[in-house]
Amino acid sequence: MSTTTPVKRAKPRFTVSLRQYGILAALAIIIVLFQILTDGRLLLPGNVNNLIQQNAYVLILAIGMVIVIIAGHIDLSVGSVVAMVGAVTAISMGSWGLPWWAAVVIALLVGALVGAWQGFWVAFVGIPAFIVTLAGMLIFRGLTLVLLTGGTISGLPSEFTAIGAGWLPAWLGEVGGRDVLTIALGVLTALALIVQQLRTRATLLKLDLPREPIVSLWVKNGIAAVAIVWFAWLLSGYSGTPIILIVLAMLILGYTFLLNQTVFGRHVYAMGGNLFAAKMSGVKTQWVDFFIFVNMGVLAGLAGIVSTSRAGGAVASAGQNYELDAIAAVFIGGAAVTGGVGTVVGAVIGALVMGVLNMGLSILSVDAAWQMTIKGLVLLLAVAFDIFNKRRAGGR
Repeated sequence: MSTTTPVKRAKPRFTVSLRQYGILAALAIIIVLFQILTDGRLLLPGNVNNLIQQNAYVLILAIGMVIVIIAGHIDLSVGSVVAMVGAVTAISMGSWGLPWWAAVVIALLVGALVGAWQGFWVAFVGIPAFIVTLAGMLIFRGLTLVLLTGGTISGLPSEFTAIGAGWLPAWLGEVGGRDVLTIALGVLTALALIVQQLRTRATLLKLDLPREPIVSLWVKNGIAAVAIVWFAWLLSGYSGTPIILIVLAMLILGYTFLLNQTVFGRHVYAMGGNLFAAKMSGVKTQWVDFFIFVNMGVLAGLAGIVSTSRAGGAVASAGQNYELDAIAAVFIGGAAVTGGVGTVVGAVIGALVMGVLNMGLSILSVDAAWQMTIKGLVLLLAVAFDIFNKRRAGGR
């Protein structure tokens, strides 16, 4: 009589990819390096505040651009759209006498229309996005010059300028010259992060899926929580929480959910990974492409609002090279040149890398030409690092 030996089920394993944490480690190294080189000036409360407000437009554009790039496209027109929307916003308040909130609504609608215009040519006519948006870069820059007639519009309402250059009121007061609300928001954010990570691990444990070791989880989230609270502590010593930081936090959470938890997000990744297979699976690729560009237009409109509000007016030269900053941030953040790979958080970290580089080099009074050279090298090395890791993973 023969007996069978029961097969022992292998325990699910969680593997950590170097690509997951490489860019985050690079950001930390860059911050420490410039903190040393600038004799501690990089992380002064005022500079941390300026880092957020000055780079808000890059963060907003990068969130939209990463979706475009994941789907296998590119958008070269966002800088010109930012300038044109900024002009429309300023004219709405300055010449038409509209309240600031109505001007903001109009700006977002104009951005959506621009996105629909470009999405139509890409999705339904079949013209490559590179060509459509290159044409858009010229068209919308020209329209900006027409709207502003080569001049500027300033004297915008304080409620509007507060969007990009204002702070939340100190509702909870101050203790020792520090804004209590900012510190409280930092602590709550850190706690929310830890709770969310523990809930995710509990779900994976219940389903017997691969999960991160508990020690690694606590170490990683402990470091993140300390960094968040420390960041809030720095901000509390200046003017408190920038209004635009709240906007950015909502965008990051919302678009992370959109890409990771919705059908639309899965379709975007599917199209970037294998367009033919996505079509054969029933994905309405034309409509997905269309809404990708509508979304990019809305976010470019929002970036135009933020840029104009921080500058306090609209200028014809606004938005120069914004598209390059956004594209660089996405690729530094780990997105694949061929599409199908990328995250909102990665794009945000990439934008912060660019922002810290800009600020650190400016504090050190490095010539603008060398700043461009260094940023170009960083972009090249980031993409080379990504390709190296892909080949290394494929060779296992």
